[in-house]
Parts: sequence; C-alpha cells; structure tokens
Amino acid sequence: MAHETVLASKRRDYLPSAVFTSHGKQPIGKVGYFGSPAMLVNSHAHEIVEFGPFRLLVAERLLKRGDEPLSIGGRALDLLIVLAKRPGRVLTHRELSIQAWPGVAVEEANLRVHVATLRKVLGDGKDGARYITNVAGRGYCFVESAQGQSDQKTLAATRAIEIQRLPPRLQRMIGRDESIESVRTMILSHRFVSIVGTGGMGKTTVAIAVAHAMKTDFDGRVCFIDLSTLEDGSLVIPAVASAVGYHVQAQNSLAALLAFLTEHQLLLVLDSCEHVVDTVAALAECLFRDAPSVHIVATSREPLQVLGENLYWLPPLALPPGQATGAELYSFPAVQLFLERAAAGGYTKTVGHDDADIVASICRQLDGIPLAIELIAGQVSKYGIRGVSGLISDRLALSWRGRRSTSRHQTLRATFDWSYNLLSEDEKSVLCRLSLFVGPFTLDAAQSVAAEPDEAPPHFIGTVTKLVDKSLLLACTGDDLGSYRLLHTTRAYAALKLPGREDERTIATRHANYFAQSLAAIRPDFSQSHRSQNHAKQIGDIRAALEWSFSPSGDPSIGVALAVCSAPLFLNWLLSDCAYWCRKAISALDDTTRGTQSELTLQTSLAMSSMFAQGDSGEADRAIERGIALAEALRNTDQLLHLLAGRNLFRTRAGDFAGARVAAERFSAAANEFPGSREKAVADWMLGNSQHLIGNQAEAQRFFEIGFERAAATGLSDSRYFCIDHELWARIGLSRTLWLRGFPVSAAHFSQRGIDFARRDGHPITLCRCLLFGVEVFLWRGDEELAEKLISELMSVAENYSLVFYSATGLARSGELLVAQNKASAGIRHLRRAHAILTSERNHVLAPAISRALTEGLLQQGRPQEALDVIDAAVANAERGSRTFELPDLLRTKAKALMVLSPEDRTTAETLLMASLDRGRKQFSLAWQLRSAISLCHLLSEHGRAEEARSLLSHIYGQFTEGFETADLRTARTILSG
Repeated sequence: MAHETVLASKRRDYLPSAVFTSHGKQPIGKVGYFGSPAMLVNSHAHEIVEFGPFRLLVAERLLKRGDEPLSIGGRALDLLIVLAKRPGRVLTHRELSIQAWPGVAVEEANLRVHVATLRKVLGDGKDGARYITNVAGRGYCFVESAQGQSDQKTLAATRAIEIQRLPPRLQRMIGRDESIESVRTMILSHRFVSIVGTGGMGKTTVAIAVAHAMKTDFDGRVCFIDLSTLEDGSLVIPAVASAVGYHVQAQNSLAALLAFLTEHQLLLVLDSCEHVVDTVAALAECLFRDAPSVHIVATSREPLQVLGENLYWLPPLALPPGQATGAELYSFPAVQLFLERAAAGGYTKTVGHDDADIVASICRQLDGIPLAIELIAGQVSKYGIRGVSGLISDRLALSWRGRRSTSRHQTLRATFDWSYNLLSEDEKSVLCRLSLFVGPFTLDAAQSVAAEPDEAPPHFIGTVTKLVDKSLLLACTGDDLGSYRLLHTTRAYAALKLPGREDERTIATRHANYFAQSLAAIRPDFSQSHRSQNHAKQIGDIRAALEWSFSPSGDPSIGVALAVCSAPLFLNWLLSDCAYWCRKAISALDDTTRGTQSELTLQTSLAMSSMFAQGDSGEADRAIERGIALAEALRNTDQLLHLLAGRNLFRTRAGDFAGARVAAERFSAAANEFPGSREKAVADWMLGNSQHLIGNQAEAQRFFEIGFERAAATGLSDSRYFCIDHELWARIGLSRTLWLRGFPVSAAHFSQRGIDFARRDGHPITLCRCLLFGVEVFLWRGDEELAEKLISELMSVAENYSLVFYSATGLARSGELLVAQNKASAGIRHLRRAHAILTSERNHVLAPAISRALTEGLLQQGRPQEALDVIDAAVANAERGSRTFELPDLLRTKAKALMVLSPEDRTTAETLLMASLDRGRKQFSLAWQLRSAISLCHLLSEHGRAEEARSLLSHIYGQFTEGFETADLRTARTILSG
C-alpha cells in the first residue's frame, strides 16, 4: 500500500474531476475538495458518473437524482455524457457536435437549446448549484459544484469533512524531511511560498506533505487545489471558489472571492500552476495583498513572479559523490528510492556493493530527479541493474512507463511534453538547439550555437531567462562565468525534438566551430595543459564535436582544427581519447595541412598520449621521430624540446640509458638557443637523470645541483616537457643518487618532498612517475610500511587514469615488497605478471630490479637453479647492452644465488662480489659497496677470513655519516659488533 501511495501522489482521486478506474479494480471512492463532492466513474459493468445529487449511468443512458430516474431528451443526454467525461475542459461548439453526434450537422442555435434543456433538468444556477458554464467565445465546460451554505455551523461541519479530503500524504517519503520543514517555516514567516522545480522533482508530493503537517497550524483549514486538469485560465477562480466553499452565482468574480476569503484564515495550496500561470499569479498577488489571513503555497515549474512570493527551489534527491563506495552509498536518498522502487517493481535479488556503485551512477545520470528514478527503477525487474545501466543513455528510457495515473507523469517523455507544449516557438527552438551541449556552457556559447544569426542579444538573453524560470535550463551557481546546463533527461528529450525543428547539421557545425574557435583563441600548449582545469567541464562537448566532425555527415576540416586545439586538454585527463582523436585528425590531413604546424602538434600529442596510455609502442616512436623532423623543418624549437624530452623518456623506458643520455645532450644543445634559464635548468636535470641511470652518480649529483641552483636564482615556476615535470622528477632522481652516494636520510627527504609536490601538482603522470621511482628509495632503506602505502597510491592513480605502464610498474614494485617481506609466492606472481606486461610494451626500465627481486624470491622458495638462470640473464643483458647503475647489485645477487646452489664454488662467488665492489666504487656508489661488502663478509667469514672481511666492511661503514637506522647499515653494525 505504501508503494501504491508513493506512485499515486498526483492521482485523480483528489482532482476536481471524475475519476476513471479500469475494469476489474476497486473504485477509489468519493474524495475531493472542501465543500465539493467528487465524481466517480466505476467501470465494473457500467460506467457511472456521480456529481452533486446526480448519478449518470452511461451505458444505460440513464440520469438519476438520488434513486429517481429523470426525464431528459436524448440529445441533451448525449451532451451531458460528453461534458461529464471531460470535466474542467472547455469544449467548442464543433467539438461538442462531433463527439456527441458524429456525422450529424448541428446548428449552433440548436446546440444552445439542448444545453439550456440540460441545465433546466439539472437545476443549474439554482441555490448555488453550478454544473455547466459558458466560456464566452469558446464553448462550454463541465464544472463540478455543490449546494453551499454560509452559516458558521454548516462551515464548521464542512471543515471536519474537508480535513479528510486532503490528498493522502505518502506513507514513506525519502529525502524530503528537510524540504518539508523549510517550506513550513517559510509559510509561517512569509505567508506566500512557491515550490519551484523541473517536472518530476516531487513538488506536489512535498506540497501535500506540507499541507498535512500544517493542519494543526490552521485548525484544519487547509485547502488543496490541483489545477493540472484546467485547460483555461478563466476556470482558475471558479475552481478556487468551489474548493473553499464559496458557492454563489458570482463564483467567477475575483473581487467577490477576495471579499469572502478576507473573513477566513486558511492555507491555500495551488498545485501545478505553470500552464495557467498568468491567472494564478494575479490571483495569488491579490490574495497576498488583500486577504492577510490567507497563506499560499504554489507549486509550479516556473516562478509566479509577483508581489509577496518567496521561492523555494526544490532540490533533487541527494546523490552520492563519485568517491563514495560500498555501504556508504545506501545512505543517500536517491539510491534508497531507486532500490525501494526496484523492489516494488518485482526485483528480488540482493544488491551487492558493486551493483550499488552502478545504481549510484544511474542516479547521477538522472540528476537525482525522483520521477526519473522511480520510472527507471521500475524496469530493473525486466533488465537487471546492469542492463538498465546499459540502456539509461538510450532515449528509449524516456518512454518507459510507470504506474502514475496522471498522463503527464506516466513516462518521462510525457512529463517533458507537458512543459514543452507550454513554451513559445522561440523557446522551443533555443531549448532544442541547446541539446547539443553535453556539459555546462556560458551565455556566449549558447548564443553562438542557439541564437538566430541576426537575433539581438537582449532578445536571446530573454529567451534563455525564460527557460531558466521554467526549470528547463539550470543556472550553475558558484560560477563567475555565469554558466548554464541542461539536466541529462531534459537534454535527451530536447535532442529528440531537434530534428523536427532544425537543420541538425547547421546547429552541429555551429557547436563544433564554437569550441574550435574558442580553444584556438586561448591557444593551450603542452606546458600549460596541466593548468587547464577551467576547461575540464568542456571535455564532453569537445568530444561530441569531434565525433560529429569526423562522422559521415560532419566536417573533417573542423575536426582537424578542433583536435589540434584540444589535444593539450585531453593530455591532462583522457590520454586514450587524445591518441584516438590525433589518429583521426592525422588521417584526415590534406595537402594544405600536412607538414604544417597542425600536423606537428598532432604528432607531438600522439607521441605523448600513445606512450603513456598504451606503452612504448612503435606508434609513439614514429610520432616522436616524425615530430622532431617537422619541428626542425618548421624551426619550432619549443616543440622540438618537447619531442627531444620524449625521445629521452622513450629511450629510458626501453632500458637504453646510453641512448637516453644522447637525447638529453641533444636537448641541452637546443636549450642553449633560448635566452632564459628554464630550458637550461631542465637540460641539467635531464642530464643528471641520464648520468644517474648509466651509473655515474658523482656527475649525476653535480648536474642535479647545478639545475636546482639555476632554478632558484631565477624563480623557475614551470619545468614541464612531454607531460613530465622535470623539477619534480629531478628531486626523485637526486634522492636516488643520494641514497647510492651514501646519504639515506637526505635521500628519503628529497623523495618524500618530490612525491608531496607531485600530489599538489595534480598531474597523474607526474605523480605516478614520482611514486614509481621515489618508492624505490624506501624499499632500499627497508621502510616497508611507507613503501606499501606509496605502492598502493601508485596503483590507484594509474588505474583511475588508465595508465597501463604505471599499473604494471606498480605491480612490479608490489612484488619487490612482498619478496622483501618473505612472501615469495605472491611476490613471484606479481613480478612475473608485471614483467610480461612491460616486455610486451617494449619497456625494460624495471627489468634489472624485477630480475633481482625474482631471484631473491626463488631463493626463498628453495629454487636456486631457476634463480641463477634469471640473474645470469639479467647480468648478461646489462653487460652487453646499455650500462645500468644496478649492475653492482645484480652481480651481488648472482653471487648469492651461486653460493646457495654451489656452496663449494666459493672462488667464483668471491670474484663476482669483488667485481660488484669495483663497479660500485667506479659509480661512486657507497650504498652498493656496502651491500657487496656485507655479502663478501659472510662469505669470507665462513672460510676463516673473518678479520679481512671485517676490515673491508668497517672501512666502507666508516664512510657513512647518516642513516644508521636504515636496514643495510643496521646489518653492517650487527656484523661488526658480533
């Protein structure tokens, strides 16, 4: 019963009209307004209309007063049946003739005679009874009325009945308690409140609840009037008069009604005012001004805009934020309503947390509009939650039917039809044209797309304002630019109407051109892309414009121009999209655009997006090299620097550290052409990282420090090239260099600061890069708890932004940590999976670290031969290929594997460890020397050379000045003290 009540908040059982029930269902019963008995049509076997003391048996063509049959002519009876079935509707003479006597020509004079006969039989006009009214110049309307008396005794008796005839309040309301209390407070303090909102927001539901809540405030004198069935504003005053119990011949006189109401204190609820807004506005203003004891609540899709009105914009149901998950989702009213209506519609499955996430997404797409949520949730039993989610963007959802009995609320489309049909032609055109906007848009954008070419701005602004007033267009609050947006459901409806009114290609061309031109005006570049947060809300529109431009009906020349301008924006959030649209645009280049700056920008953008979103593919390499050739030919040194930085990164990720150094040196040479220090500082940092990776830690430290000194002297604020913030990357590179040089405390400080800066910067690629290489410092130090948190953050950011490479590297770092924690089985699985992914993407930057950790894990599992095979291959690759700073540790790990597999082969293991020590000294890496010395100390001690071992270890340990509580130094101290 509660569910039936929820969906029937606007049922005709409280309308000033007949209630029709379908065959086989119980009649709803006689309910209505104050002093105004309702009519009932019951279709069990016969259709019966009850009004006043009369009963009209349609099928039997019989009119009774009480139980007494009345004599009435056949033509007059035909008229009564037609009029009574359409209460509140003005029927013209022609409509009456066609519906009452189809195929028979009836003169207007004869029609008047039959109406007069009918009125005489009904006693219309006697003792205040009123059933049929003549609307001058239009036709006739059936108006329900009743015998009325004005003495206080009768009024008091009537009032007791009237309380029962309020529309029933929903037995369970979700998420509206605050709104009800707010409206109640406003009514008591301001007298006149309009509840305003788009169709389906629940204005009537809230108004009914407020009426019930305030019965005690007005001693039961609460009057609810549904105006939705009135087709003419001239019927508003008679409807109000009848509802408040004012039954005299001058019922349509505003002055007489005001005189009557000044004597009474009551709450008047005027529901669904938008289609008769002018008449209601005039009435409400007069009531506010001249009837001080009357309090007014109006519900409308637009404000009445009159004296005394206080607006309450009914908000949508509260929606869960994007980051809400699991059990938290169930606390939000929108989700609660969806699940409740799905269950009422027959969905019996348990909704788990994963499905709750989908429900939350559906509710967000429906903007928290209660009617939309109810109607869509009602389909879950047919399609399932995931099925509904897949269909929600389909315009088919606009036609899914609910169980509401009022026609305008049976489907979302019917709800919008009600509002759309009240618009002027100009308003309809603008609304349909605005449906091309996916996200928020400014007034300037709206005018460029939706205004007529020669339309004066004030006229267009006026039209937009009217759409806002009518709740079809939302003005975004808290936006200095003054932007607007369409609700998702409103946009879908308007898009359906667009083809019937406009040339879609013309409007789509305006839409695409607007964004191409506006972005070209601001000229976003690759250094500034991370600062383009103001344009994030335009991404949906830009994508839609690109889709149209490259479609068969679109204009590819606009698409190329738009792709060029929007690429730096896509690079900030949607790397896969960026690569996709760059490919589309490059394939659409013609002889006038190929080899130009446009192609250079597209190739640069493709190189960046392809590398970060899809790995180190041949596509990224080709785009870099083609871009470098174009930049040199066009003498575009700025983009040349981006591409050279990309070449440095590409070679680094491929494990070609010598090639990366060559690219860094080429970058440095190009940077010397610039007078400022920004490019030179970046060159220093790039050279520092390259020297670090090939194993020259002293030179690396020197270049890093020169770069930081240069940046500090000039106040460098931006060092971004090829989506990488090189200052932050230099902080991480210096932290790793410092650890290798024997400064573990300083290393941790620089690493943590770099990661913190990257978090504040907000660019996902920069943050992932800093986390990936910064966390290694904490793994080296033995800070496992902090390392675990940083690895988790790396994998989360990579997943959120679909960064395949960084997801795989996060898996590798997780494997290293698990092995360090002696969880070999899980660690080996992670490492092998990460290695397979990275190898398939031709990315080998972590290959040495993965091989070392995998060897350690296999040794933990007692598989020394496999461990030796893995580390043998890693050492061979490092020695015959590009130099790597990790070679000393690879040699140490190989010696360890050999000692486990062949304890008797002490000489070979000792040779490997001595080679590791020698490599560490040549790299100026005290940290690698310490690790090798610890392993050598174990080996020599086992064969009677303990003093020699202790002397070697003591010499290296004595060179450290900090970090004595880190893992390796604690181990060394234990050996030396034992």
